[in-house]
Amino acid sequence: MPMNILFLTLLKIDTLNERGIYHDLMREFASHGHNVYIVSPTERREKKPSSLTKEGNVHFLNVRTLNVQKTNIFEKGIATLSIEPLFFRGVKKYFSNVKFDLVLYSTPPITFTKVIKYIKKKDGARSYLLLKDIFPQNAVDMKMMSQTGLIYRFFRYKEKELYRVSDVIGCMSEANRQYLYQHNPGIEKGKVEVNPNSIEPVTATEYSAERKAEIKKRYQIPEDRKVFLYGGNLGIPQGIDFLLDTIAATAQNPGMFFVIVGSGTEYERIRQWFAAKRPQNALLIYGLPKAEYDELCKIADVGMVFLHQDFTIPNFPSRLLSYLENKLPVLVAADPNTDIGTEVEAHGCGISVLSGDLPAMTAALNEFCRLDSEKFEALRIKSREYLENNFLVSQAYTKIIEKVK
Repeated sequence: MPMNILFLTLLKIDTLNERGIYHDLMREFASHGHNVYIVSPTERREKKPSSLTKEGNVHFLNVRTLNVQKTNIFEKGIATLSIEPLFFRGVKKYFSNVKFDLVLYSTPPITFTKVIKYIKKKDGARSYLLLKDIFPQNAVDMKMMSQTGLIYRFFRYKEKELYRVSDVIGCMSEANRQYLYQHNPGIEKGKVEVNPNSIEPVTATEYSAERKAEIKKRYQIPEDRKVFLYGGNLGIPQGIDFLLDTIAATAQNPGMFFVIVGSGTEYERIRQWFAAKRPQNALLIYGLPKAEYDELCKIADVGMVFLHQDFTIPNFPSRLLSYLENKLPVLVAADPNTDIGTEVEAHGCGISVLSGDLPAMTAALNEFCRLDSEKFEALRIKSREYLENNFLVSQAYTKIIEKVK
């Protein structure tokens, strides 16, 4: 039976004719005949008012907010706190006549509780949290917040409140599930399940040798080297120093080449490092449109994941999915608490080392370069299998529906 679904997110969504973990999931709900209502920001820098648009059975409410993404930490903090009342007013104004059956929301932020409580009380709706980020502990790990300060205690209260108001919490991995129970003993058993980042993958097509050569020529990527690709956010949580150390340590190796694609708070520092060092074994590209980034995935040999070594929370970055979708083996530089590296190795599609362990990283890079074509192809096949067995939106949709129906 079709339901009315309310989805709250910090990611700007005004169409489902794009690809991404939330676009794909909402498209899956819509394809099953549900009426989907998406509330997301229109940031101040866009200079646009709040707006309501529609595509078929999907409604998009874009609420004008302060700048939430890619801004200074002060505005980001104020914007995060102001999101809740702005979304609340928007939902009451535009959707007061809609009776919702389910409210879905993701972290960040952790400040949607007023909206969730309102919908649950008004409509008797079920609530499902897609837990993508454990805040404020991640900020403590990155030395951006003190665990003894008032700001931490405020956000920790909001975090616990969000868990209380959620009927179900979907975590990214088993380590996340265990972490949540261990550090939040008030959460009822059975409330938390593993429901990871998921996508609607495209068919795993191969580029011809000629097309690969054309793309490599366009970006001035050497033809005769293993291409190690890092794509995604370039911020403090990614442990950028270790990424740069890795490039420097392998500068004399003629068999490997690094392509770094992304944006974020550390991009300018990385750009200055590239300008000063002028590495001959690496290329830095500012964030690309997804179609162009996917082209780089097609010509790369190995995808890389970097995490800061000081994390105590088990991160599971979504960039992994682009690598798996394109049949890339994966090299993970992991902190001691995440399970992304052990999962990649357990599914036979990559190698994991501890972030900061440069000898282990160099050995892993050399191992990839030594693999013959048959063993490398076996890794590629396992990579796609890992995706299709664990990270499809159809699987995520089924888990949510089974929990809330």
